[in-house]
Amino acid sequence: MLPRSCLASVLLVVSLSAQAKLDCGDVLRALKKELADATCFASEDLTTRNPQTTPPDTLLPDLSFTPRTDRTVISPKEGTPITKVVPGLQVQARIASDKTGQARFLLRLPEEWNGRLVVAGASGTRSEFNGDFAWSDYVVQKGYAYASQNKGVLNLIFNVDPKKDPLACRLNPDSPFFVHFFANDPGQVFTRWTQFMVKAGEFARDGVKAAYGRPPRYVYAVGTSNGGYQVRRAIETAPELFDGGVDWEGTFVDEHAPNLLTDLPPAVLNFPDYRASHFDTATIAAKNIVGAGYPPDIKSDLGTATIPAGTTTLWDRNWAQFWEVTLCQWQKRLDPGYDTYVSGTGSYNYIHRLSVSNVGAEVAAFANSGVVRRPLVTVAGTMDALLPIDHHARAYARKVADECKRKGDDDGRERKGSMYRLYEVQNGNHIETYKQDFFSQLEFIQPHAQRAFDLVVEQVERGATLPPNQCIPRGGSIKDRPDQPGHCASFFVP
Repeated sequence: MLPRSCLASVLLVVSLSAQAKLDCGDVLRALKKELADATCFASEDLTTRNPQTTPPDTLLPDLSFTPRTDRTVISPKEGTPITKVVPGLQVQARIASDKTGQARFLLRLPEEWNGRLVVAGASGTRSEFNGDFAWSDYVVQKGYAYASQNKGVLNLIFNVDPKKDPLACRLNPDSPFFVHFFANDPGQVFTRWTQFMVKAGEFARDGVKAAYGRPPRYVYAVGTSNGGYQVRRAIETAPELFDGGVDWEGTFVDEHAPNLLTDLPPAVLNFPDYRASHFDTATIAAKNIVGAGYPPDIKSDLGTATIPAGTTTLWDRNWAQFWEVTLCQWQKRLDPGYDTYVSGTGSYNYIHRLSVSNVGAEVAAFANSGVVRRPLVTVAGTMDALLPIDHHARAYARKVADECKRKGDDDGRERKGSMYRLYEVQNGNHIETYKQDFFSQLEFIQPHAQRAFDLVVEQVERGATLPPNQCIPRGGSIKDRPDQPGHCASFFVP
């Protein structure tokens, strides 16, 4: 016999799936004021096994909309295991109130609905399809309605001329290629990221009610990297809408150090000397990077057709793909008076710039508050060389703890503290495919993030206690009684 809670869930799905067939007209009518250029179609399968689920990318040089690329950047190549077909409706649209015309919205409504809604953030400057492998495939198979958004911004244009475009950012100091991020355009302030996460939740709730005849019983937020930041802000600012959330490698934003504008310059500045030493970790340059909060460097033991094993390192991959271009994007948006390539990216000094620019106020405008009013779990890897764990995941945990302490109420502190957890993945890093392409020593984070989601649901809906803060050992899992409570003792374990 099924336990009572399981039986109730089965009956809920059966009762909802037995209702009138989902109708695109009902959903579009309910959202006609909120959405523009909306399309809705009945899908034979809402999972990514169906090519119709994720549209194709735009072509070079206009990479403004890259759905199929976007879904691969936060998930292992295999994505999430798919074991069933999920028929339902899919809605795609622009958000009508956005004056830039860039804000986009996605909603998936499975025929067999479990009464719940998941709203996803988007990493980097990626599209609303960013979470298709990691999050959508996971939750729609369980019967959740799924919504996502793109933070109100398109992606980028590739290979622009820096002499003609003052907002151009080069891919790395060795690259001849520059890109233009739409996120640096007028009207694209980073405060929009929170606004569009909340709007997506509100629109999705209305769409769900129109489709199924009732609003979702529970609404959850999930996201990775900048999307993880969106999850934190959703829980901090809209507890009346979101019942809980999981942030995977979320970006920590604080007008004080540390933040991306303090972390990235030392890495950019010191890496060339470190590389010139043939990746000698005993050099001053290497020690300076570690001293800036980064995990130790490791050499590749795997390789690709173009990058053989042993010829690259974890820092080298981040140097080539993320460090300077990310610094440029944030600096040009938050401190546009700094002359990026004349004064130098590696020479950027956030503390100095506080007294000569408005950068402190710009960062403060979208900073994390640490006020957690619904269950929230952060899952982060110790080997993250883009968002170092002590300056992002652990820094946010400290912010939450400080906010509880500031209240000065022991009972309240305990109650609030029970809503937040940090699960550290030993040897986890920011890019899942690095484990498959270059570094077998790394560990995947995705399975732990998805398990954390299930634990948050159990806490919200059944009052279960979240497992304590812990280090998830290599090959291990989240445990109620962890072998390694608290922080991982080392960033890297061979």
